[in-house]
Amino acid sequence: MWKVINGRLVQQADQSRVKFRTNISKAIINELTRLAIENDTHINYLIETGLQQVLNQGVITYNKDLRPKDRVQYKTTYDKELLENVKEFAKKHNLYINDVIEYSVGYMNIRDIKDRSYKHRIE
Repeated sequence: MWKVINGRLVQQADQSRVKFRTNISKAIINELTRLAIENDTHINYLIETGLQQVLNQGVITYNKDLRPKDRVQYKTTYDKELLENVKEFAKKHNLYINDVIEYSVGYMNIRDIKDRSYKHRIE
């Protein structure tokens, strides 16, 4: 992101975002990649909308026996506060964070996603 400091634009890291690494189904990543390209956004912005929806519902129905077998490591950034809430939610429901992330993909809201240029915004 960019900030105006003393009348000049200065590029700064967005302090509200944190790096996070987890394992997610390769098939889900492929689908998210396709959706991100179609909607001019990033995968993590798509995931964040789904996570927010799941947290707002406060309920999750997840069958641990149906966990995907094609999980691969996936690294990206998330909103710091959202990720903390997801960690607490997962712990409360005796799940792993990657389970919650994969589940949340079904609750993404395409209308509420940030576009690709969001990380280049000026504040």
